[in-house]
Amino acid sequence: MSAPVFESAGAPLAPDSRGVDVISHFVRRLPLAPGVYRMLDGDGEVLYVGKARSLKKRVTSYTRLQGQSNRIMRMILATASMEFVTTRTETEALLLEANLIKRLRPRFNVLLRDDKSFPYILVTGDHDAPALVKHRGARRRKGSYFGPFASAGAVNGTINALQKAFLVRNCSDSYYANRSRPCLLHQIKRCAAPCTGEISLEDYAGLVAEAKAFLSGRSQIIKKELATQMEQASETLDFERAAVYRDRLAALSHVQSHQGINPQTVEEADVFAVHQEGGQTCVQVFFFRTGQNWGNHAQFPRADRSLTEAEVLESFLAQFYDDKPVPRLVLLSHDIEERDLLAAALTERSGHKVEVSVPRRGEKKELIEHAVRNAREALGRRLAETSSQARLLKGVAKVFGLDATPHRIEVYDNSHIMGTNAVGGMIVAGLEGFAKGQYRKFNIKSQDLVPGDDYGMMREVLTRRFSRLLKEHADERPSVRKARAEADLRAEGAPIAAETEAEGAENSEPVVMPAWPDLVFIDGGLGQLNAVRETLQEMGIDDVPLVGIAKGPDRDAGREKFFIPGQDSFMLPERDPVLYFVQRLRDEAHRFAIGTHRARRKKDISKSPLDEIAGVGPARKRALLRHFGTAKAVSKAGISDLMAVEGVSESVARTVYDHFHE
Repeated sequence: MSAPVFESAGAPLAPDSRGVDVISHFVRRLPLAPGVYRMLDGDGEVLYVGKARSLKKRVTSYTRLQGQSNRIMRMILATASMEFVTTRTETEALLLEANLIKRLRPRFNVLLRDDKSFPYILVTGDHDAPALVKHRGARRRKGSYFGPFASAGAVNGTINALQKAFLVRNCSDSYYANRSRPCLLHQIKRCAAPCTGEISLEDYAGLVAEAKAFLSGRSQIIKKELATQMEQASETLDFERAAVYRDRLAALSHVQSHQGINPQTVEEADVFAVHQEGGQTCVQVFFFRTGQNWGNHAQFPRADRSLTEAEVLESFLAQFYDDKPVPRLVLLSHDIEERDLLAAALTERSGHKVEVSVPRRGEKKELIEHAVRNAREALGRRLAETSSQARLLKGVAKVFGLDATPHRIEVYDNSHIMGTNAVGGMIVAGLEGFAKGQYRKFNIKSQDLVPGDDYGMMREVLTRRFSRLLKEHADERPSVRKARAEADLRAEGAPIAAETEAEGAENSEPVVMPAWPDLVFIDGGLGQLNAVRETLQEMGIDDVPLVGIAKGPDRDAGREKFFIPGQDSFMLPERDPVLYFVQRLRDEAHRFAIGTHRARRKKDISKSPLDEIAGVGPARKRALLRHFGTAKAVSKAGISDLMAVEGVSESVARTVYDHFHE
């Protein structure tokens, strides 16, 4: 694909221009060529990324508000500038659009919520005795990759079965290099033990080749060869070797029979099914490789309610394959408008022909129906969980006197032992439960704090957290967000209700997790709460509701006392669902803070005092430890003793001595 050409269409008519006037100004200078356009708001944030066969014709459609959906109308009215990229072909435009959407995450596009990579099986190619390992992330290591698998569990199960069938090792290279006798995996017949010469490297290479052939789709050939070898061993009365082949055959049958539906006519394909309900969309994808089901994964893209199932699926597919290998066949539950263009783009990206089809009969149709059922069931479970969560959040708003249902709740807690390895933890919850990707940890850095000063630690955590919010997301403060939502409703001529932000979000498009919290819980009593309140006031922040949670007498759950600035403390009834919900939030914050503290403490325990000495690198540290045995012995050594170590000069010896004898 050739490098795209960036086109400038000049500046908007005026700094405060918005909407149709701005778009009309850009249209005059646009070519009829294919390309990608970006719509930006007044702060330069990208609102929408789209591709077009003809930039001029496509962007012209935005110069009139009549006939547009509410989503498109809001997008047009918010547009303050536009940027354009011309491409040679529409196929290039489609690929570039998907890449930009994933990178920029515009609020008016269909967005993949779950952007993590899928796991693969890697047969390493940088060792004389290749290993069979799980791999996730960039494929930089030399070897053969097989996948993707829907989950780490699917990979682990397949590797476990393949070890039984092909006896290929899965240990690290360092573990392999230091073996003097076979490990337990060899004893239980899951590894041929090339590390200690139990099998020659030539014979082991044959086992690796069989494993790769099986993963490449030649499973029936491998099974026939094993069956033939078992019969030959039996005929020569070598029953021990025949039993080995029998066990390997049984393992192969197990891996094929425990992978759900395994199609007879589909060797390699990805199956996509989409289902909409309750304003949300689920896309279910099944991976079929080597004629086997390698698992399924449900994704819930963020999409406007006005988009149809086919429209969501079309936007989803280009983004999904932006960083994943493409099979030769892609099966869809719904026909999409630009199916041929998508097939051409995937063919260009993958380097082999890709067919995108919507099956109407036969086994492929059955695969689609199976995927649709899974999509419907997954979305049903999600809606039930979201509904329950929404009711709890409305209860939280009522109990703690919020103006609207909170979309982002942050809970803070500290953890330390006598002031050492002090850390602060922040957990986040919203309409979809715990947002673990939003969690943050804070290593307490202040040197002025008295060890164990909980108030001081809380001040440092909140200062660092909200200083960053003011720097990066000042225009997303709750008060600013509320004013902007009211302005949007006025522009559309809609009445402004008491719960403008919450109700508007629920009734129009899926709620996006905001950057600023709508409610902050502090794990502590009135003292911690006052420390936090004073800290935020010093930063000019007075629009974030704060609540302190004090543990009950004898730390009994259910007897927590709540503190709100300017109000008397209160307790909730023991069986109140909101109380249970807040307890879960508090316990999760406690778990996260303690886990972070333990990880830091473990890291500190594993440190050597020699690590802190300037001028003592890894080589000198190894030399000192070889000579003296322990870091404690080094600390007690004299300068002359230190100089006796190879590579340690008088100046280095004095540096080491002074470090321990300040």
